[in-house]
Amino acid sequence: MRVVRASIRGMTSRRHAPRWHALLAFVLVFCGLGLFAVGGILIAVAVTPVPDIDSFAARQVDQSTKVYDRTGQVLLYDYNKDAKRNVVPLSAISPNTINATIAMEDSGFYEHGGIRLSSIFRAIIVDVLGGALSQGGSTITQQVVKNELLTSKKSVVRKIHEWVLAIKLERIYSKDQILETYLNNIPYGGTLYGVEAAAESYFGKPAKDLSLAQAAYLAAMIQAPSYFSPYGSHRDKLVDRKNLVLERMRALGFIGDDAYAAARVEEVSFSPTGQNAITAPHFVFYILGALEETYGSQALMSGLKVITTLDADLQTKAESIVNRYALKNEKDFRASNASLTAVDPSTGQILAMVGSRDFFDISIDGQYNAALADRQPGSAMKPFIYALALLRGYTRDTVVFDVPTQFSTECPPSDTRNNDAPCYAPSDYDGKFRGPMTFETALAQSINIPAIKVLYLVGIQNAINLAKSFGLSTLGDPNQYGLTLVLGGGEVRLLDLVGAYSVFANDGVKNAPVGILEVSDAVGTVLQRYAPQPSSVLPARIARDVSAMLSDAPARLPEYPLDSPLSFPGYDVAVKTGTTNDTRDAWVIGYTPSIALGVWAGNNDNSSMVKSIAGFIAAPMWHEAMAYALSKYPKTYFGEPSPIYSSVPPMLRGSWYTPDQHGAVVPHSLLYWVDKNDPQGAPPADPSKDPQFPYWEYGVSSWYALRPELFSTGVMLPVPLSAPVSTAADSG
Repeated sequence: MRVVRASIRGMTSRRHAPRWHALLAFVLVFCGLGLFAVGGILIAVAVTPVPDIDSFAARQVDQSTKVYDRTGQVLLYDYNKDAKRNVVPLSAISPNTINATIAMEDSGFYEHGGIRLSSIFRAIIVDVLGGALSQGGSTITQQVVKNELLTSKKSVVRKIHEWVLAIKLERIYSKDQILETYLNNIPYGGTLYGVEAAAESYFGKPAKDLSLAQAAYLAAMIQAPSYFSPYGSHRDKLVDRKNLVLERMRALGFIGDDAYAAARVEEVSFSPTGQNAITAPHFVFYILGALEETYGSQALMSGLKVITTLDADLQTKAESIVNRYALKNEKDFRASNASLTAVDPSTGQILAMVGSRDFFDISIDGQYNAALADRQPGSAMKPFIYALALLRGYTRDTVVFDVPTQFSTECPPSDTRNNDAPCYAPSDYDGKFRGPMTFETALAQSINIPAIKVLYLVGIQNAINLAKSFGLSTLGDPNQYGLTLVLGGGEVRLLDLVGAYSVFANDGVKNAPVGILEVSDAVGTVLQRYAPQPSSVLPARIARDVSAMLSDAPARLPEYPLDSPLSFPGYDVAVKTGTTNDTRDAWVIGYTPSIALGVWAGNNDNSSMVKSIAGFIAAPMWHEAMAYALSKYPKTYFGEPSPIYSSVPPMLRGSWYTPDQHGAVVPHSLLYWVDKNDPQGAPPADPSKDPQFPYWEYGVSSWYALRPELFSTGVMLPVPLSAPVSTAADSG
């Protein structure tokens, strides 16, 4: 037996020997290449000249990036015009600023010789494995070289030049000279170069007087000044990165625990930007962020010409409308802010973006872009749920009962008025229940109980998957929401929501929102040009069915009169409102095949408005903006909705009562008549197997017991009942 085991070990050893040989060969080759590369760098150091460092401080940025509207004639912003740079000695910069910058950009600055070999080898490995040239891990010295002496184009040769020049620079100039040059030339966004200009512009004080928190903010911006701009749409990300700077400073011993804790909670205010220097500021910062992400921050100082998708005329009108109604809403509803976005459904091109009532209004943090903020959408989520139900085989005339219903299987079916966890028995803003309703009337009137039932029919995960395919990418795990998803339990951005509604307008074809038509460099070479990227996410017939449901003004009765702000007689305009729990957000999103336009009203701090609905808070603002858009863009019509055939089950064609063999009429819930997974197929053999069946049935039977007289005619009427005010996430 021992001989056999020995033989097996010998066989195994021989079998694996080639693998070890291959690995050893690879290591030797890699080390050889590494030595060769190091040798090459050393030779290059000896022969590569380095410019005079005085040229760094004397350098002037003389090429500006210009951002235009869609015509290419209206200048929205000249990014580098009148660049500001105030050169100061290192002694005139506070230790807070110096330490924050070193902590975030190059913690070993005073130890290395210009480059960090560990970072270089790590970058080489990442590049080899990832197939792209990394630009990460640069020292401050390398950044000085890259920003002042080299182009931002990524290439192996340029990277080697960067390493060589960094080593050369460190041999000739002191660390303090290099750091001083860096701090006086680093871009901080827009026309600001150097820490002194940034300190004066953002905080109204010289760099020597910056507090620890202010210094951390400036250090946080260096990586991507446009993305992390305090005036852009990523203010929350800027705060997170500021806190990361403070954590790094504490870990490196620059500050203690007390200073760290105080700086984290310090309230820091940013000075407003120049009011006459920019048009459509929220949109412009959105575009600058996109450019910076694609080309890098240095490219914004290289003379780019950017033609955007913005309709400057519509933008100007929208800004005026939003400002006027937001000021009125502040008095009437305690809603201090508002936002608007408009998109061309056929292209996804952003035509207007108003992020607040006034970009320059410090009192409401007007520079925060609410069009890109995560907010709960309320009933504005409902069309996606109904669309999925239609896709599954239900129809616009499918009947569901708006009756008191307990949805939690942890509570008894009879507990229809208990909405305290774990029970779930929501109602509507007005506390009324309307009895049998079709999908169309329930959606048009934004009634909650039917919508929750529809969500149950299609499944929460399926609904989230469909909504994400429309572009609502900020939705999370279904366990976060449960059945409240249909009432706006998730969070979405206004821009994404308008883009998602534009899919319905475009017969189910999605064009993701875009803001740039063309980018060209200083010599006129086109770097980027808009190219359509349509994708079908919904059959055209389903999209037209949803548009028919959302544009049916009579179906909104009695919730909204025919002459409400949601209606445009003579036009095909689909529209949906949404109001969240405690009236924190009010939305109106509407569209024609030519334009999708949505508005939001609320408070940036998420405080509640006066308890009301979006039909009162946001609809007048939306109506005026939409009316102007309709006057500018072609008058278009939706395609015909799908026919509803007599062959489908009665509950799918509006008949909510069916006499039994004795001629008696006993109403049942939809779960009694149809298989929820195959609504046009055979009815379920045993409906009671569905866990929701006894809950839905109890609500219907209780409703029937109070009004048997209705069944003598079978006429479907809305029957209001008194009920407590809902505590659901949505109020319509």
